[in-house]
Amino acid sequence: MRMLILGATGRVGSVMTKLAIEDGHDVTVLVRDPSKVSEHENLTILQGDACRAEDIQRAVTRNDVVVSALNTGGATTLSDSIPLIIEAMENSGIRRVVTIGTAGILQSRAEPHLLRYQSSESKRKLTRAAEEHEIVYQQLQASALDWTIVCPTYLPDGEAVGNYRTEADRLPEGGDRISVGDTAEFAYREIGERQYVGARVGIAY
Repeated sequence: MRMLILGATGRVGSVMTKLAIEDGHDVTVLVRDPSKVSEHENLTILQGDACRAEDIQRAVTRNDVVVSALNTGGATTLSDSIPLIIEAMENSGIRRVVTIGTAGILQSRAEPHLLRYQSSESKRKLTRAAEEHEIVYQQLQASALDWTIVCPTYLPDGEAVGNYRTEADRLPEGGDRISVGDTAEFAYREIGERQYVGARVGIAY
């Protein structure tokens, strides 16, 4: 499989890149600083910016699937990049995309008409990051792509242990954390397993 990974220098993205390379996939990464990525025979490293249309189109074109593990960067990286990703995928005839979101954009259990970040379930006073992730969700939902948004809750560093729970559109009840390793492993497997196409997926222990 030919796979583009955006956000490959981040915590989840770097683990997904490693998993894909180890499985022998042809992996492309688009990064601002190529020195942050170790070279490998199965890895194509492109220098560029996920918020520039020409860079995204160049990166997307030769691939079968797109993974976005981009974070907000404290700004509008997600809302700026997602329309470019969708357009480039549609231009190239690519349908499968898996992104890393946040549990804040899952439906609230207490107030089902609200997203978690909008409800009494949220413990965060700042909502800017969740609002960015919601824009990604809205735009993917409006697209014709085969999308999945993996939505971890509190995300400490840690290896994959495999005993986590997942649920479509909601956070598994009582879930309060999930490691970087397990989030990356689940998202990587979901690319091919396609269990949650057209859905947000809550993941937690």
